[in-house]
Amino acid sequence: MLRDQDRIFTNIYGMHDRSLKGALARGHWDGTRDILLKGRDWIINEMKTSGLRGRGGAGFPTGLKWSFMPKESDGRPAYLVVNADESEPGTCKDREIMRHDPHTLIEGCLIASFAMGAHASYIYIRGEYTREKEVLQAAIDEAYDAGLIGRNACGSGWDFDLYLNHGAGAYICGEETALLESLEGKKGMPRMKPPFPAGSGLYGCPTTVNNVESIAVAPTILRRGAGWFTQFGRPNNSGTKLFAISGHVNNPCVVEESMSIPFKELIDKHCGGIRGGWKNLKAVIPGGSSVPVLRAETMEEALMDFDWLRDKRSGLGTAAVIVMDQSVDMIKAIWRLSKFYKHESCGQCTPCREGTGWMMRVMERMVQGKADVEEIDMLLDVTKQVEGHTICALGDAAAWPIQGLIRNFRDEIEDRLKGRTRHAVAAE
Repeated sequence: MLRDQDRIFTNIYGMHDRSLKGALARGHWDGTRDILLKGRDWIINEMKTSGLRGRGGAGFPTGLKWSFMPKESDGRPAYLVVNADESEPGTCKDREIMRHDPHTLIEGCLIASFAMGAHASYIYIRGEYTREKEVLQAAIDEAYDAGLIGRNACGSGWDFDLYLNHGAGAYICGEETALLESLEGKKGMPRMKPPFPAGSGLYGCPTTVNNVESIAVAPTILRRGAGWFTQFGRPNNSGTKLFAISGHVNNPCVVEESMSIPFKELIDKHCGGIRGGWKNLKAVIPGGSSVPVLRAETMEEALMDFDWLRDKRSGLGTAAVIVMDQSVDMIKAIWRLSKFYKHESCGQCTPCREGTGWMMRVMERMVQGKADVEEIDMLLDVTKQVEGHTICALGDAAAWPIQGLIRNFRDEIEDRLKGRTRHAVAAE
């Protein structure tokens, strides 16, 4: 169990002062100028050594991503864009950072932007996050007034501006290139890659898009050293992580814990166990709604990190843990996710535009027990035709929950379709 002195987010529950005064008292903005004076190469190498992997879902090494930015400017400005769209169902960790510990993010934006040669950074915040936007803007204003950002930020000689952009509530804008399109004032539709954002991103300039948590942990890692960060978790899965646990636990919560913590320990220590006891656990979606669901037997042995869950054909994703007990109709639960992805598809790619609606309609008939058993394999085949055949990962996100359902709960679908169980109520 992570000790309090090792936690990066010291006000995740909003029990203390979230203003600049409170942040300074808790050790944020401490020695920021000295970190900047160590230079870009030192910062990026330290981030690489720390082994921090992106906290937005994909788990790509953060330091490596920063190093893709051009070392010398060709005349174009460079940008850091922070993805604060957080629209993945079940995921609510970044909002806690922005609502209660906003200065961790602002300090991280300054350091990361400096490391990538960017004089400006944009935070793209989810449309529904109105309170979080107000808190974050107030914190940005405080940082400007204190000289921590703006001209000669922290007295380092580096000029840095930070802008907050409010989205309009579209899930697709959480995809990095759709986010850039939206920032530019266009429709939020993903771009083809290459070119990758580091070569041509926002306004055609070198850009890096990072998740809120990935940026917010950077100052503490650099202050305490990469060696401190790597002592948590297994190799290639180092550090601390915010876990957002929801569903059928006695105490749903967001908690900062060590990577690779056993699932059982996470639930027992922080959530007061499963509702109705461990025998009542049926399934878990371990990383936000787009990763495949796993059965209770698998999860009881699980280590909560990228590699362990990938080996079980699921993923850590955003570490939004959705816990389901025996009362859940699994077919209906996954149908509900299918409906969400169908609704949020931007319609640019044919496999996703047509496939998400097709999959949702088949799932709806399965919920009602009106499909044929042969359609299970046909549905699985269609998910494979959608997966990997779209510009962005929304096609994968729509396919994976259904693949997980068929892989792990095929018996439940067959029983429903063969009439061996009471048909569920109509999908609604």
